Amino acid sequence: MTTGSPIRRFRQTKIVATLGPSSSSPAMIRSLFEAGVDVFRLNFSHGTHADHGERLRAIRALEQEMQRPIAVMADLQGPKLRLGTFADGPVTLTVGQRFRLDLSMVPGDTTRVGMPHPEIFAALRPETDLLLDDGKVRLRVVDCSLEHADTIVVAGTRLSDRKGVNVPDVVLPLSPLTAKDRADLVFALDQGVDWVALSFVQRPEDVAEARKLIDGRAALLSKLEKPQAIQHLERIVELSDGVMVARGDLGVEMPPEDVPSLQKRIVHEARLAGKPVIVATQMLESMISAPAPTRAEASDVATAIFDGADAVMLSAETASGSYPIEAVSIMDRIARRVETDPLYRTMMDASHADPQETASDAITAAARQVAHTIHAAAIVTYTTSGSTTLRAARERPEVPILCLTASAAASRRLVLAYGVHSVLTEDVQNFSDMVHKATRIAYLHGLADDGQRLVITAGVPFGMPGSTNILRIAWVERPTRPAGSAARNAQEAPSDLQSANQLTPVMAGVED
Repeated sequence: MTTGSPIRRFRQTKIVATLGPSSSSPAMIRSLFEAGVDVFRLNFSHGTHADHGERLRAIRALEQEMQRPIAVMADLQGPKLRLGTFADGPVTLTVGQRFRLDLSMVPGDTTRVGMPHPEIFAALRPETDLLLDDGKVRLRVVDCSLEHADTIVVAGTRLSDRKGVNVPDVVLPLSPLTAKDRADLVFALDQGVDWVALSFVQRPEDVAEARKLIDGRAALLSKLEKPQAIQHLERIVELSDGVMVARGDLGVEMPPEDVPSLQKRIVHEARLAGKPVIVATQMLESMISAPAPTRAEASDVATAIFDGADAVMLSAETASGSYPIEAVSIMDRIARRVETDPLYRTMMDASHADPQETASDAITAAARQVAHTIHAAAIVTYTTSGSTTLRAARERPEVPILCLTASAAASRRLVLAYGVHSVLTEDVQNFSDMVHKATRIAYLHGLADDGQRLVITAGVPFGMPGSTNILRIAWVERPTRPAGSAARNAQEAPSDLQSANQLTPVMAGVED
């Protein structure tokens, strides 16, 4: 690959990949990006601040080299509820036997074990179920106090040290932000991450608490992994900048047969709100140790894309697996294949949200329709905060969305959104400048060829935040170049593209 050449993804759905022991070196991070990664996830459940800081520096160096915004997500661990230890190693349980949980940290045996979480005991009631070890053991409470719970073993026969505890039918009086999370959040924000993923969300108040701490320094993504969060789905989506269908814990705390329909419901709700939505967990899990996925896994990834997700995510497949590049490559191939299926376009066109009764929504909805009618090469949005571009992404157009913005933060955050190709560029001064810049950058980034058309949306007056109120159709002409110059090489591009590709903050303006 030529250093500095703008990279064009030939798909609309984005790929999120988790970094870890298998993918920490700058060379591997570069290879993952070239294979198709759009957003890198730093999982703060593992690793040190030094580890994450080194990975982030490698990403930012790659970003400058490739002249393409790359988004970085910090995924906070959240509260981890675990049992204590056993005196003589793993114990064998019998279905129907009594088993006690208590606050004592004396090592347990076949009759009891410690559970150092008084907040769980405070919330328990008789007939409440507890799931241990990702649901492999199920206990039912028969009697409880603030210091203990007497239970009956309903399912499962083996239990060992420090296994996780889930309480699926109870809202626990816990903040999603532990002391560790707060320290991790400060570090992540100081390092300049673009998204913060909040674990253990139960109520809208949890999102509000995190948003206050983030204070606009990053976008907030709520992980939907607790059944209690589903009861407040609309409000949580409203308060968040994006959401994740975290199917791991969701599948533990809810019946497996409920998860597929919940995935579709969450994706639908996020699309209605115009918020990016990620489908995550166990997407290509067999590729942790195998060079190819199962057919069921390929179908699972395809289903998330058919549902209209903005992004699909890899976890252990890239963080600790043996085939991280292959996992990204197959996910890229699945996405591209699905998006060329006629049924996919039929499904996207059948599920458009009704536009709000505003000029901005009307213009954005019209832009998608005009682009389809005239076979435009791309839709161009000028934006400051990103809201115009997110409205365009909500429409799920069949062509790329070229997002031109003077905000480095917005250019990176919008990488997560469906179909968005972000370019950081200086402000435009007038309408003619707007059209010239849009057509020039679309050509140089490989989004449009000479003679193709663009649909451009923006807001006037320029230089002031405001609503989208202009739609313009423009023809693309090949930029005039000195004799002997190479086509579409960003290193030799005109000064406006060079300015656009310097990922440093510049004066914001134009729209939103």
